[in-house]
Amino acid sequence: MTRPLKLAFILDPIEGLKPYKDSSVAMMRAASARGHEVWAIRREALTWREGVVVASSVPLTVRTDNYDWYTAGEALAMPLSAFDAVLMRQDPPFDFEYVTATWLLERAAQAGVRVFNDPRSIRDHSEKIAITEFAQFTATTMVARDPADVHAFIDELGDVILKPLDGMGGSQIFRVRADDPNRNVIVETLTHEGSRTIMAQRYLAEIAEGDKRVLIIGGKVVPYSLARIPKQGETRGNLAAGGRGVAMELTAREREIAEYLAPILWARGLLIVGLDVIGGHLTEINVTSPTCMVEIADQQGFDVAGLVIDTLEEACAG
Repeated sequence: MTRPLKLAFILDPIEGLKPYKDSSVAMMRAASARGHEVWAIRREALTWREGVVVASSVPLTVRTDNYDWYTAGEALAMPLSAFDAVLMRQDPPFDFEYVTATWLLERAAQAGVRVFNDPRSIRDHSEKIAITEFAQFTATTMVARDPADVHAFIDELGDVILKPLDGMGGSQIFRVRADDPNRNVIVETLTHEGSRTIMAQRYLAEIAEGDKRVLIIGGKVVPYSLARIPKQGETRGNLAAGGRGVAMELTAREREIAEYLAPILWARGLLIVGLDVIGGHLTEINVTSPTCMVEIADQQGFDVAGLVIDTLEEACAG
């Protein structure tokens, strides 16, 4: 039997989490069900002094009741080395404070703390630009900040998606056609009049069938995706933008992409990865706080959160 582990989760304010759908809550419940200790840390509580990273840490008693799902104990100042593993699950924005947290967590990892996802890999993997490493799987894509380049891309392809590099949940994503009367103001706004780099991609009509979230856990591909299907009249499938989530088996193409990326990303210490795939094309590689575990478990019975804890148990036993 695996010895009880002490696991710390770096989270958004715990009182704001939605336990009926939150993947971090699912992982904490899975860990607690196996007798592991669960602790919560706020990102802003991370402190470095004289070679040690410390944080105010709160022990949690976790329950399955979505209306009363946790009890918090007394906060204690704990070195991260007191935990068997630390999971960084803070949502973006990926701003300077987020980057600072990865630097501090990197110092902890250098001192022997198991941190997932690996802080350097989080920092190195822009969730949008990371796809450029795997261009063989992407749709026609351009990364640029000069409005003239963006307009030339729109004219060439006729129908494109424009998005900022630091957005999440579908925020500030625009579909722009060559004859769109608002294209100038959209490009000006997203590029901050040429001072900010954005991503442009060929519009994929297959979005009507869903923006597929494919999860990779510890280098293992989850056999089901969550297709986030846009609501009527909407281009974005993101659940935060009103999309409907339908869990389904991976297609052959989705499995091909995921199986290719899985060992590469796990070798970089990326325990939990969420690929976004539309029409067989890779559009994003999410590594900050990938979600959709609960929907896949509820609809297909595949315990994604349990697979995370399996992997942590193996890592801590090694």
